[in-house]
Amino acid sequence: MSIFGALYSAVSGLNANSQALDMIADNISNSNTPGYKETQPLFSTLVTQDPTETTYTPGGVQVSPFSAIDQQGLLQASTSPTSLAIQGGGFFVVNNNAAGASANGAFSFTRAGAFTIDANGNLRNSAGLYLQGQALTAAQAQAIQNGDFSQLTATSLTSLETVNVNGLSGTAQASANVTLAANLPASDTTASPARTVTVPVYDSLGNEHDLTLSFTRTATANQWQVAGSLANAGASTVTIAGGDDIVQFNPDGTLNAAGTTFNAANALSIAWDPGVTGATTPQTLNFNLGSDGQADGLGQFGGPFSVSRVNQDGLRYGNFTGINVDQNGIVTANFDNGEQRPIFIIPVATFQNPDGLAAQTGNTYLQTDNSGGYLLRQSGTGAAGQIAPSALEGSTVDIATEFSNLIITQRAYSANAKVITTSDEMLQELIDAKR
Repeated sequence: MSIFGALYSAVSGLNANSQALDMIADNISNSNTPGYKETQPLFSTLVTQDPTETTYTPGGVQVSPFSAIDQQGLLQASTSPTSLAIQGGGFFVVNNNAAGASANGAFSFTRAGAFTIDANGNLRNSAGLYLQGQALTAAQAQAIQNGDFSQLTATSLTSLETVNVNGLSGTAQASANVTLAANLPASDTTASPARTVTVPVYDSLGNEHDLTLSFTRTATANQWQVAGSLANAGASTVTIAGGDDIVQFNPDGTLNAAGTTFNAANALSIAWDPGVTGATTPQTLNFNLGSDGQADGLGQFGGPFSVSRVNQDGLRYGNFTGINVDQNGIVTANFDNGEQRPIFIIPVATFQNPDGLAAQTGNTYLQTDNSGGYLLRQSGTGAAGQIAPSALEGSTVDIATEFSNLIITQRAYSANAKVITTSDEMLQELIDAKR
């Protein structure tokens, strides 16, 4: 074969190593980019068919980029509650438009989870892409609060929307359930003064009132009678349904649930004075006094009167203070009255071949025929990794490896350049032979 074959082969080597240098440069420049996946040059031969068995025809080399998209980067702790990472497989779904599918926004997939809340309340990452999630219905939110976290029903990207926290405000919640734990002294008699417990009660507008419960020993063994009253509540009245005012104890001082009537549903009701509050009236309360035969609520033991627990479920109006995301991908809004309300669930998109995704600007990827279709899964289920809140996935670039590759690439480039120089000198010798 002519000297030109060697020349062209060396030129292909220069081109291939130039591209390898481009990849190394990109890797080094993105060594601190969250979720970035290192790009590696894959070299392969170009073979030209030899015309005879005694001749050799050089072909050269070609290079193609490869990113191990499914390679896990190190997780790094973050102080931001909206920074998210995925421990394991899968991607966050993002959109370049806050309005998402309704505005023909473009969906893509990323592991870059440096999300922050923008001026419009949207969760957006450093590339300006908006995090997509499934808005929770009231029933789904209640199920989550009851401990059932498997509430992801979205199966398509168009059923998702941008996670937004704008305009959230806490709601006032009327007290409906009260839990009491106290000791009513066994030494008390009918002549003893009533034992009183003050319970903070919120009406439906979130106004707080003090409800006083009075426990008076009756002539019946191990039995107490309950009455209720309100202070500074105008003409508001407290009513305990007839026969529902009894608390009874076993001989060992534990609660006798069968003989107790104050644990009946809606045992106590409050009729609010409209001059004091415009809250819904009547307001009924249920009382949890403990377990039957157990010392975990009201008891009648020796020793002084003492109150160990008074809990109720009412809330005043609350202002939004921020959000947190848990490992199930559930976004919860927090309010300064103690209310916590689940509002979104973030899915994890998985692919049969994530290395077949097409890389895009902004550290995102697009689905391709080679990657296969997406599946939306709940965090930590199936092939989906678990969402790690307050964390970021680091770049998979290793600087030491990149500098080693830089030296190798430089030497290979120089060697190919030497082949071109040698070929040039040989061609010059051939031209000079004509003289």
